[in-house]
Amino acid sequence: MSGIKDYLPFAGEAGVEELFLLAGRLRGRPVRHVNSTAVGGGVAEILTRMMPLLKDLGVETRWDVIKGNERFFRITKAMHNALHGGSDPIGAGDFAFFLEVNRENAREMDLADEINFIHDPQPIALVEERSGRGGRWVWRCHIDFTEPQPAVWEFLKGYVERYDCAVFSAPAFARPLGVRQVLISPSIDPLSDKNRDLPEATVQEVCDRFKIDRSRPVVAQISRFDYLKDPVGVIRAYKLVKPHVDCQLVLAGGGATDDPEGAKVLEEVRREAEGDPDVFVLFLPPASDVEINALQRAATVVLQKSLKEGFGLTVAEALWKAKPVVASAVGGIPLQVTHRHSGILTHSIEGTAYWVKQLLNEPDYAAKLGANGRVHIANNFLITRHIRDYLLTFLSLFESKDIVYL
Repeated sequence: MSGIKDYLPFAGEAGVEELFLLAGRLRGRPVRHVNSTAVGGGVAEILTRMMPLLKDLGVETRWDVIKGNERFFRITKAMHNALHGGSDPIGAGDFAFFLEVNRENAREMDLADEINFIHDPQPIALVEERSGRGGRWVWRCHIDFTEPQPAVWEFLKGYVERYDCAVFSAPAFARPLGVRQVLISPSIDPLSDKNRDLPEATVQEVCDRFKIDRSRPVVAQISRFDYLKDPVGVIRAYKLVKPHVDCQLVLAGGGATDDPEGAKVLEEVRREAEGDPDVFVLFLPPASDVEINALQRAATVVLQKSLKEGFGLTVAEALWKAKPVVASAVGGIPLQVTHRHSGILTHSIEGTAYWVKQLLNEPDYAAKLGANGRVHIANNFLITRHIRDYLLTFLSLFESKDIVYL
């Protein structure tokens, strides 16, 4: 596992020294992260990489995962969809059961740390415990909050406002709240297996294993199989491109333990792709970071055709590899992509297909977009910046009560 000093080439000596300085000021104030899954999805991925680095900096930090049964995760998935603007029905009984599971988890957890950092809606009601246990409480929202369903948001808002502050990934997600709001974008780890440089032989071996022909263009979307990632829409865009450019499509990803819809989405994707040998639908197990890295590096163009998106780490991953990216102009994606400079932003299946054709036919322009995108990610979305923002947020809990913009 990498230590913080391994990031000197990315953060510079002054940047790493600053991290040690900030971490030193946090000494004696332990931090507990709580979320709903240890595997799958961007939150678990970020925490897996960040926790050892925080400890290397001297920050006393822990990570707990709440427990829940099938009904609980069906409810939280419906809440997730509703916060993205969906119309999933959630009744009074569902809200009551959601709170019951949170309270059961609270009884089993030691939440007496100086800072409790709660991620996303699933464990949000743990904050009920703060009156008896004290400490500082932060709620971190990783999802797209541009058009939340009012009833669900009003339910959650009552809990958000019990926290000391709320952290959002993009300015568009900020809400009218009676607590401080902090704007912190997620990040990628350039030294992880998913993002580190790979030998060409490894990239070729992965493509050979999946029978992908690198002599022809490869269009790829690497994402969880989730309705909001619109994998069926990706296939339909590919079908508009295929008559004009003899390309292949790779749809690769996995699921998350707190997402009960994944298997259903995967089945719909396979039906849409049926009969086309140039569409590769790859369901990857959790320990597939090298394979994902290789597939992104093998791609001619990378897509992220999300309908809603909290941030979209796969966009940053592809841009870090200097790949031209065509992505939906939703959620946190426009923070990563400046249209026609560091990538392409689109609003429809037809627009996605148009730009994929353009980039496949104009490789020099595609390469320029990828190069610009890598610089943008290097300057703004690496894990060292993310750690710095979190440390500053933690320290701010003991200082000013003003709004913090990082």
